[in-house]
Amino acid sequence: MQQRIATVTGLMTAVFIGSSFGTAMGQSVQFRDQTSLRFPQPGPLEWTNQVSLADINGNGSLDIAFANGGNFATPGVPQPVRIYMNDGAGFFTDETEARTGGLTGHFRHVEFGDVNLNGHLDMVLANDFNARPRLLMNDGDGFFTDESGSRLPAITMSATRVQLFDINNNGHLDLYITNGGTTNRFGCAQNRIYENDGDGFYTDVTAQRHPAVIGCSPMDAKIGDLTGDFWLDVRVAGLGNNNSKLYYNNGGVLQNVSGNVPPDSNGYSYDFGDINGNGRLDMVGANAGTGVTTALFVNNGDGTFSNVSNQITPNPNVDDNDSKFFDFNNNGHLDLIIARLGGVSERIYENDGNGNFTEVLGLISPVTDSTLDVVVGDLTGDGRLDIVTGQGESGVFLNRIYINTGPEDTIPPTIVRTEELEDTKDTTGPYVIRAAITDGMTSDRNFFDNGIDLHYTVNGGKEQIVEMRWSGGQIYRAEIPGQPGGGTIAYFVRAVDFNDNVGIGETMSFDVITESTVGDLDGNGVVNVFDLLILLENWGACRAGSPCPADLNEDGTVNVFDLLLLLENWG
Repeated sequence: MQQRIATVTGLMTAVFIGSSFGTAMGQSVQFRDQTSLRFPQPGPLEWTNQVSLADINGNGSLDIAFANGGNFATPGVPQPVRIYMNDGAGFFTDETEARTGGLTGHFRHVEFGDVNLNGHLDMVLANDFNARPRLLMNDGDGFFTDESGSRLPAITMSATRVQLFDINNNGHLDLYITNGGTTNRFGCAQNRIYENDGDGFYTDVTAQRHPAVIGCSPMDAKIGDLTGDFWLDVRVAGLGNNNSKLYYNNGGVLQNVSGNVPPDSNGYSYDFGDINGNGRLDMVGANAGTGVTTALFVNNGDGTFSNVSNQITPNPNVDDNDSKFFDFNNNGHLDLIIARLGGVSERIYENDGNGNFTEVLGLISPVTDSTLDVVVGDLTGDGRLDIVTGQGESGVFLNRIYINTGPEDTIPPTIVRTEELEDTKDTTGPYVIRAAITDGMTSDRNFFDNGIDLHYTVNGGKEQIVEMRWSGGQIYRAEIPGQPGGGTIAYFVRAVDFNDNVGIGETMSFDVITESTVGDLDGNGVVNVFDLLILLENWGACRAGSPCPADLNEDGTVNVFDLLLLLENWG
């Protein structure tokens, strides 16, 4: 595997351009480089592979984690996972040492999820060059303790991604880890699945849940329900010709269906989003195109995908690394930002609503740098999606933040579909409800929300609410308690996004059916004197063709045998 060579010459310096800058058509800069204003100065010049946003201390503001560590094919000096804490207005302080104890490694990926169900976001790290992945537990205030030794299997690998997802629908976040082998990420090996016991302790279940596929040079893994069955599928981006893989989830076991996607080439990352508003997740692959940079695959709805890369204009054959969908103009369509290695600025494309993307020049401050990762999120609390980029591999490695001055988000989340349960005789429960929910942005954790809940009633009674937990991708999950007395359960999903826009899903219902007790003739749940009176009133032969509920043994008459059955169930 040859190293990519980026032609980036001279000193890379940030260029802040005010609102007077624009294209010939007068388009003003919407995303303005404010790195020197909002990030600690001087910024650390570290090889950043990937960036994640998360509210790690629970104060309602998105903090930033940078997964650091190089070099390209041989290990450099270990570097820290760097933590920037948000003051709530989008100004950041570096609290790396205090928050992680200065943990260092060759980290290609950092992500967050509540692995022990205590309400706090824990941290997982993919470690390259045949090292152990890391799991750091959150104390509730955003301070992390490395508990990898006790919680993860003692397996080393060269990992580029570690994603959280509930593979078997038991309510626990499992791990999907890409694996390049025992030397570096450019080798060939088996990706791994670690299963969560519910308390955040993991077991390697690769042999039971993953097909025996040896993948080469895996760069990324993306999780999402691609088939509409509420089970989470996996797309792996790999270098080389058609080394990317697709795995569909069949009830907790992955199946290799890579042939369902047209060939790609040298995929560095994938992202999922509904580009044409039909409720299905489509794919974009950075650097994965054949003859062009970006591969775009539309979901046909039957488990297969079609190549529509020509719907991105222009789509040059250059060295890109990452992408994200986001609705930058608040028109309800997912637009696209592509992170580029070298050249001037990231590229931003507008979606016409049918999945046709056209580049819009001048939307972002023109900065020449080498972006390996890009994320979007509201960092200032003003209802607008800002941009953070991670720099590595070449140039001066200065991570950047771009503040959005465009329209505020006013569009609610979309509850794409809610799982409809069939009537059941199970009175014990719980009754698991899953929902697919999307909003005007994408990330490894879908979108940033202010609460997703399941509302339900039993027999039209008082409305009750249970939290829906994130399962991975666009899927959320909740449990309704069992109903010993049976009844009709009606339910719907309510989702609130980062700017407090509210989406309401379709109301559905199912019946919990209880088996009637023999002898309970008045249906009040107990056999007593009132049932005895009904039986005595019907003593003797039943009339032909007429219902005879007191004929408990169904022999055509109400007699002493029915009386004995009633007395056996008395009370």
